[in-house]
Amino acid sequence: MASIIVSPMKSRIALAVLVIALAACSRVTQENFSRVQEGMTEQQVIAILGEPTESNSVTVLGVSGTVARWEGGGAVITVRFVNGQAALKTFDKPGR
Repeated sequence: MASIIVSPMKSRIALAVLVIALAACSRVTQENFSRVQEGMTEQQVIAILGEPTESNSVTVLGVSGTVARWEGGGAVITVRFVNGQAALKTFDKPGR
């Protein structure tokens, strides 16, 4: 059985290329933000943006609320859902 030895430098270069490639493929863009519409379900938004970076939910007096946040490509998209439907969205590009 042959073994492959990879130098630490080659490993770092491969990791850097992977990180750059993933950043370039970010779904957190102004175009995708524009595709998210009021009234969409959480699943419809996830189909556009992918799984959120973080999500917090609460239910009070029968009304459920979720705040989901997507980060990537130097931007942040936040969508607030009420009873499973998009109610408010924001697009932030820190440093602009």
